[in-house]
Amino acid sequence: MLTKKRSNPLNEARWLRFKANKRGYWSLWIFMVLFVISLFAELIANDKPLLVEYNSQWYYPIAEQYAETEFGGEFETEADYTDPYVIELIEENGYIVWPLIRFSYDTINFNISGSVPSAPDDVNWLGTDDKGRDVLARIIYGFRISVLFGFVLTIISSVIGVAVGATQGYYGGWLDLFGQRFIEVWSGMPTLFLLIILSSFVEPNFWWLLGIMVAFSWMSLVGVVRAEFLRCRNFDYVRAAHAMGVSDKRIMLRHMLPNAMVASLTMMPFILSGSVTTLTSLDFLGFGLPAGSPSLGELLAQGKANLQAPWLGFSAFFVLSLMLTLLVFVGEAVRDAFDPHQQGR
Repeated sequence: MLTKKRSNPLNEARWLRFKANKRGYWSLWIFMVLFVISLFAELIANDKPLLVEYNSQWYYPIAEQYAETEFGGEFETEADYTDPYVIELIEENGYIVWPLIRFSYDTINFNISGSVPSAPDDVNWLGTDDKGRDVLARIIYGFRISVLFGFVLTIISSVIGVAVGATQGYYGGWLDLFGQRFIEVWSGMPTLFLLIILSSFVEPNFWWLLGIMVAFSWMSLVGVVRAEFLRCRNFDYVRAAHAMGVSDKRIMLRHMLPNAMVASLTMMPFILSGSVTTLTSLDFLGFGLPAGSPSLGELLAQGKANLQAPWLGFSAFFVLSLMLTLLVFVGEAVRDAFDPHQQGR
């Protein structure tokens, strides 16, 4: 007879304490909704139609390329769906289903009557930047790439930091001593200057930036994990496991790591917010993602350079403020949930 597996009472208590922090609980939901929406940015903001019905046939320009001749045009190249001539050809014998925003992050609006940056209107809801690109579309794509960069950087650096801290704390001795001296030297390296030097002969991209940032951000969790392993390695259950011949790897993973993960999990939301801020700062200074990439930092730089267009700076500032505020509130709720002083409350 099947029996229902009982959940861990400790984890249930932590989840209840997390939910009790209404500010953090609802911040998590709001952040996740915004992030999930940004994952479908191509379906929300795109200069290609979602669906085209032409001569009783269905076309999916957002997923496949179609030549202009498919719709009665003259050129064998891919159809330009922003061209009024192509739109007219399609609508004569069918119809077009457009995304909510008819611009991608790199689409230039050539139908602007005045100068750029142009003010918000019924076409460009948050206006355009200094190259005529839709600000709202760039914010949606920029939000996604910022959060994804932060997630990947947080996960990789946390894994490395936990592994290094666990090894130092468990074995101690000369390994711990040399490890701490290396961390002291490595943490003092001028990261920004190194990025400036490297960007002079290497074109930065997402993975290049990620690799450089991982090389200098893995130390954030080493201290707390090392301290927890130093504290736990002399506990009676660890000594008993040693006496029973249990391997070091099993002791570290099964018996000591869960204690260290409590402190690590409470810090991860703050590491994520720091990762997003780092990418934004590099983009603002011009040493981040390649030119033309959707970037909140680049939008802030445009706002600084175009004070006569306040919608640029205000839009980027509002999105960044909202994102970082939500992450900090989530981090505070996670910290309260794992706080040992909250046990039994």
